[in-house]
Amino acid sequence: MRRLALLATAGTVALVLGVAVPARALIVFDPNNYVQNVLTAARELQQINNQITSLQNEAQMLINQARNLANLPYSSLQQLQSSIQRTQQLLAQAQRIAYDVQQIDRAFSTSYAPATSSQSNQLLIANAQLRWQNSVAALQDALRVQAGVVGNLDTNRIQTSALVTSSQGASGALQATQAGNQILALQAQQLADLTAAVAAQGRAQSLEAAQRASAQDQGREQLRRFLTPGQGYQSSNVQMFHR
Repeated sequence: MRRLALLATAGTVALVLGVAVPARALIVFDPNNYVQNVLTAARELQQINNQITSLQNEAQMLINQARNLANLPYSSLQQLQSSIQRTQQLLAQAQRIAYDVQQIDRAFSTSYAPATSSQSNQLLIANAQLRWQNSVAALQDALRVQAGVVGNLDTNRIQTSALVTSSQGASGALQATQAGNQILALQAQQLADLTAAVAAQGRAQSLEAAQRASAQDQGREQLRRFLTPGQGYQSSNVQMFHR
């Protein structure tokens, strides 16, 4: 009862003194304004999410570009160059009639030229012996080139395996392209080895055929001399091959 009396007294005093409550102290809730604020905040949040997504896409694009521009960590160039150089050295070591047009023309204008009546028997025999030596040397050269090509097969096998593995594990377009280019270079080296082997074998076969053709021509000339009236056959000691 006493507390109620105090409250009543305080209220009476307030009315008497004319004390007013400030308007700013009152809290007024506006639903429309609240909805607008929520929608604005939602739109701003969506814009931020869009910006974040855009930045993530740009970052992924940069990562992909970096992968596409990354160099292949493996290179077979040195091994391929070594294989090609070995084959070239074998071809350059060709004996006697090598792969030179002028040298071939000189040989076929001298030792492989048709036999004539003005040539002595000793010259005919010397030319026959020279042609035989050329054929043997060419066969040896062909075998050496073939052995070199076979020796490159193991290197080619290792390089092919490494390049295929690198191609399958390429992280970008540039690495895949570089691996493909190296595989093409390896195939070109193998074709070069095949060309060298075919050229060496063809050289040996050509010189062997030229030797047989010259031997037939020389045989006809020697038979003509043997059958020539009045000249007769004169025996002489000759050495066909070096011991």
